[in-house]
Amino acid sequence: MSEAGQTGASGPGGVARSRRMLYRLRTSWREPTALIGILLTLVFAYLIVVPITTLLYDSVEVQFGDQRRTGVPVGGLTTYYFNRALFSPVAGDLFWEPLSHTLSISFGAILISLSVGGVLAWLLGRTDLFARRWFATALIVPYMLPSWTFALAWRTAFKNREVGGQMGWLEALGFTPPDWLAYGQVPITIILALHYTPFVILLFGNALRRFDSQLEDSARVLGASPRIVARKIILPLMLPSLMSATVLIFAKCLGEFGVSYVLGLPVDYDVLATSLYRSISSRQPGVAAVIAIAIMSIGIVSLLIDARLVRESRRFVTVGGKGSMDRQTALGRYRLPATGFAAFIFLISVALPLLVLTMSTVMRVPGNFALGNFTLDYWIGSGLEFVAFPNGILLTPDLWQATWNTLKIVGLASVCSGMMGLLVGYVVVRSQVRAVSIFLRQVTFFPYLVPGIAFAAAYLSLFAVPRGPIPALYGTSLILILALMSDQMPYASRAGISAMMQLGKDPEEAAQVAGAGWFRRMVSIVIPIQKGALVAGVLLPFISGIRGLSLFVILAVPGTDVLTTFSLRLLDYNYTQAANSVVLIISAIAYFGTLAVQKMTKTNLADGLGG
Repeated sequence: MSEAGQTGASGPGGVARSRRMLYRLRTSWREPTALIGILLTLVFAYLIVVPITTLLYDSVEVQFGDQRRTGVPVGGLTTYYFNRALFSPVAGDLFWEPLSHTLSISFGAILISLSVGGVLAWLLGRTDLFARRWFATALIVPYMLPSWTFALAWRTAFKNREVGGQMGWLEALGFTPPDWLAYGQVPITIILALHYTPFVILLFGNALRRFDSQLEDSARVLGASPRIVARKIILPLMLPSLMSATVLIFAKCLGEFGVSYVLGLPVDYDVLATSLYRSISSRQPGVAAVIAIAIMSIGIVSLLIDARLVRESRRFVTVGGKGSMDRQTALGRYRLPATGFAAFIFLISVALPLLVLTMSTVMRVPGNFALGNFTLDYWIGSGLEFVAFPNGILLTPDLWQATWNTLKIVGLASVCSGMMGLLVGYVVVRSQVRAVSIFLRQVTFFPYLVPGIAFAAAYLSLFAVPRGPIPALYGTSLILILALMSDQMPYASRAGISAMMQLGKDPEEAAQVAGAGWFRRMVSIVIPIQKGALVAGVLLPFISGIRGLSLFVILAVPGTDVLTTFSLRLLDYNYTQAANSVVLIISAIAYFGTLAVQKMTKTNLADGLGG
């Protein structure tokens, strides 16, 4: 029996299978797709896997200056940094208290954003709210702007003398806000909740839009009250989208740096992100590595939970008549109050913060609304009384240097990520080397699981010193370009993969029969057909990079300041008007850039919400 089995395995069938395998291998290497896949694998292994691996190693490797504390020579292995960050007398200040603050802020922001966003999503998606179409776009504006825009507006209005410098608006008007209202948990929670409310509006609103209202009709015919319908039918079917919004908001809050820096650091209220920043600033790379690993681990777990919830949500799919899915509920006498609620949320999350920031840049004395107090000096004036800020912001060379750095760094990173995203999509869909395809699909998504500030810490760990033929890149623009390009690859690669999956092989095969080589087919067929995906893969990272802070605050130095870090340095020097002016410039670029992306790609964040 065994001999017969061996004969069958090495007989005609086995030979045929071996020949087919050899043929597939030869054909897979005949085109440069496999070679490009190997090169991309090496590039992303170095740009994504190696920095995180280096960060992990830094948490157990004795750093320079710590050999006496650890009793181990530099480069040796130790558990000192884990013990210091997690179990030492200072562990409370370094890790446990910031973790507690991070969790309390996250849960508070989730609770508020779910409550407010859920109501707004229902009003926009299923009712006859006044100006429904306008609100559908207006209420997601906070998502388009940097989160710390609202933190600066809050600080401008509520600032007290706790941190010195100019007084805030309310104090100038005779009311001194208490510390708990001016700084710390309360304002950070409120601002993050308002900033991430659009997440809930988008996710929950789109789920409501797909919901088949025939289920409601059937329940009501059977005598169910509106409360029973909501509790027994609507909420269970909406639960996956609500849980997904919850997990995404938590992951975003976990790595949020700007808001906590502006409103927490002045009163030593640390979250994990600012504790990591303090550790790096105080030259404790080992402890910083431990905190970054903790942030990364929590982020990975939370987003893996989200992926599981997305898979589970398939069990909640309903099938019904499409015409019954977009019916509006008449609000009746509640229509005006409901519209007032939507207007109030727009007012406090968009209109008032931008108004406060704008007004602060044209006032000599905060909170003084006398006509003679208004000036354009902080924009275009000269001979100002500030030592390091003698001219208006538009006449300051550092602003234009930061603008050039921003356009250069973010622009190059965005173009590279867009092109490489399309190549990744091509290799993943077209390559016959399955291992390469799977690796590229997974590794280019991995930065999405890592909060930006932890990813920046990983890059600092890798490139702060020379390693082999690679020189130290810290302090150069190249480290920012590489970090931003890698950080944005999840979006660029997913756009490329999605686009290539929709492109059949027929156009390429026809060109190949006509004698066109691989490069000619890419230039003449693939790129022209997929130009929409390429544009999206370039512009979306560009807009995200323009308003990003967490990645740059760790890696930028004064010579490589971008607009976000430049505004933060101005804030550190208490040049409030100048800092607010720069943030307004960033917000304008981010907002109008987002609108331009939507117009060029013929997409709309508010699709389905505005009727």
